[in-house]
Amino acid sequence: MSAAPLSGNKTFSPPDAPSFKISLTEWSLHRTLCEGKVNHRDFPKVAKQAYGIDATELVNQFLMDRAKDQAYLADFKKRAADLGVSILLIMCDNEGMLGDPEQAKRSQAVENHYKWAEAAKFFGCHSIRVNAYGAGTPQEQMEQVAQSVRGIAEFCAKLGLNVLLENHGGLSSNAEWLVSLVKKVGLPNCGTLPDLGNFKVDEHTEYDRYKGVSEMMPYAKAVSAKSLNFDEQGNETRVDYRRMMKIVLEAGYRGYVGIEYSGDKLSEPEGIRATKRLLEKVEREPLQRRGRKRVMN
Repeated sequence: MSAAPLSGNKTFSPPDAPSFKISLTEWSLHRTLCEGKVNHRDFPKVAKQAYGIDATELVNQFLMDRAKDQAYLADFKKRAADLGVSILLIMCDNEGMLGDPEQAKRSQAVENHYKWAEAAKFFGCHSIRVNAYGAGTPQEQMEQVAQSVRGIAEFCAKLGLNVLLENHGGLSSNAEWLVSLVKKVGLPNCGTLPDLGNFKVDEHTEYDRYKGVSEMMPYAKAVSAKSLNFDEQGNETRVDYRRMMKIVLEAGYRGYVGIEYSGDKLSEPEGIRATKRLLEKVEREPLQRRGRKRVMN
């Protein structure tokens, strides 16, 4: 089985090229979209014209009933293409637990993701992101989720797509467990999507975020720049972005870093701009420029 594209994460990088690129995750505007202040069809235009970002990451919740609506998908794709905006991936939620203890429910959850893979292929994406949610002991969930993800990955491989697993709460925010899951799936188009800030395993446990990103980066085909709050100097208050991006770059990653503002102290537009300014500032700093490696996959 041939591997899907690695989303440009390990390529030759010209000396004057940025060490990473910036994309916008649709969740950054989830309140704006849910309140109807922006139509989902206009997300590419907002990304480009309001924030100067020409790469986007979609969330299926905002087109939940449109996955097979070819007219809608074609219109959305044309709007993005006319603006020169690329669609990198679709984040898939609310399609059933891939680690459900019942085989029939797992099988249905797997099939529920096929339509999103087909939509991602139509949009020209490199990946879909799925959730490693389940029930049972950690080992039982590992077995159950791995079986399901393998089924989705095999389907996606035929389309030239990757399947990404994100630290997205619960056991999945235990990076050691998540990386073991990727290894258990054992397919070249199954990788990780490290979220720089989402390592809360449960009410009492938070996984070390820097250790977690370090463990996930060898398998990363995308990166999510989670942000919640900023200090007066423009730094994110929970995540040391300089330290994080050093980890990302030293892993050889040269792909997109997706802005995912999820805070509530700034408005969504303000939060997106604050995250973008911080990423651009970190990218320009000598430490990050020196950290660039020329790696060929």
